[in-house]
Amino acid sequence: MSRVRADEEEYWHSSKFRAFTFDDEDDELSQLKESKRAVNSLRDIVDDDDDDLERVSWSGEPVGSISWSIKETASGSTSSLDGRDSSLQKGSSSYAALPKQASSYSLSSLFKGRNKLSSFQSLSDALTDTGVKNYAPELRRSKAEYKDYSSDWSPKDTVRRMQRGKVCSLERFRSLQDKLVLLDEAVAGHDGNVITAVLIFLKRTLRREILFRELEVRQVALCHLIHFLRETGEQKFLLDLLRWGYCFFPLSLQLSQYREHLNIQDVEKRREFLKGCIGLPFSAEDTSHIQDHYTLLERQIIIEANDRHLEMAGQSELFRKYPRKASILNMPLVTTLFYSCFYHYTEAEGMFSSPTNLKKTFKIPDKQFVLTALAARAKLRAWGDVDALLTTKNWLGYTKKKAPIGFHRVVEILQRNNAPVQVLQEYVRLVEDVDTRLNLATKYKCHDVVIETYWDLKDRIQLTAYKCKVERGSAEEEKINSILKNMVRNAYS
Repeated sequence: MSRVRADEEEYWHSSKFRAFTFDDEDDELSQLKESKRAVNSLRDIVDDDDDDLERVSWSGEPVGSISWSIKETASGSTSSLDGRDSSLQKGSSSYAALPKQASSYSLSSLFKGRNKLSSFQSLSDALTDTGVKNYAPELRRSKAEYKDYSSDWSPKDTVRRMQRGKVCSLERFRSLQDKLVLLDEAVAGHDGNVITAVLIFLKRTLRREILFRELEVRQVALCHLIHFLRETGEQKFLLDLLRWGYCFFPLSLQLSQYREHLNIQDVEKRREFLKGCIGLPFSAEDTSHIQDHYTLLERQIIIEANDRHLEMAGQSELFRKYPRKASILNMPLVTTLFYSCFYHYTEAEGMFSSPTNLKKTFKIPDKQFVLTALAARAKLRAWGDVDALLTTKNWLGYTKKKAPIGFHRVVEILQRNNAPVQVLQEYVRLVEDVDTRLNLATKYKCHDVVIETYWDLKDRIQLTAYKCKVERGSAEEEKINSILKNMVRNAYS
């Protein structure tokens, strides 16, 4: 044993570093040699039997002794962190005075993989052995730390700890009464984060009917839940809440929920959202509006799918001549009607894209329908459709021109779409107000209408003055001269 101690002294007091000189070899080979010497010297120490070294616990007793087992058992049930600190200090002060006692394992056996009886075993067996597992006793947490996860906190104490940012488990509150007390304490604490956390717990553990019923008398918690559902985008849960609580929710809240459809980009999801809004407790007029909105979007989805197919296949001459500039999805009703009158004017009433079908389904007034259809057909320069649109037939079979929007607006729409003068004159003549008719006829150079109107008024002065505004030698000038001669002849007869 003296030789071993001498080797230890030599190893721990020796050094592999030398004073620096320019003659030193600083290559990798010299460093490798130094490392190899250090490892070999450590192997000499480890290979020898060193049964003098005993395993010592934190309490200062050799591991495996009876006193150590008793103290470890007692400390596992009653000791705290302070007690372990004091025993640790005691062990560090009495380490040098420990008596040599028998032990089933020594420090050298851990390195060499053999026990005191020199029966060799693998390193994995040595590490998994029961005696080796107890080599370093586990450091246990203090009771104060374990108390953070305790299930003994009252609802009031739980809320206070949540306000301080402590970890608290809410699963211990199982009964409905305990959960409601917890919610009331959270509301009384005026901490929005705590209220929201408790509401999330209640939302997960209570049925919706029970939760809605209890929130009816807790308006603060109800507002927090609504805000949370909006932020997280849980529209279905929010719609169920608004639909259930129609009696105590303000109308503005339901209207704001309906406006959420503007934030939904996916058309199918928007359709489903509008379908859910139909059941909200709106007034009869608002409910009808939401129903029409949902129906219109459904129609638009069908029309868009069919027209996209026709446009891509090139089967429609109208789509080839007038390509679509935008999708019909999410467009207003008037825009959808204009689109239908432009691309699907001649379709039967049974088709979803038919203008007549849209008019009946959404109860579009005649004035709005004629105005929109006239603009669409005039843009296509379909003057025959314009004439048919403004022609009505009575029960005797007689036809006449009729314009719910007034013929002065018909003339303006036709002129805006570059209608020929012959078409414009036909509808300028139908304007009932004389001054309006003359203004339109003069503005749009409908000379025949101006001449006929002055003739009906027998206004020779205005007719003579208007003669200067037409071209010399034109048919209009000859017509004015003929009328003036007839007026003179009638005056002397």
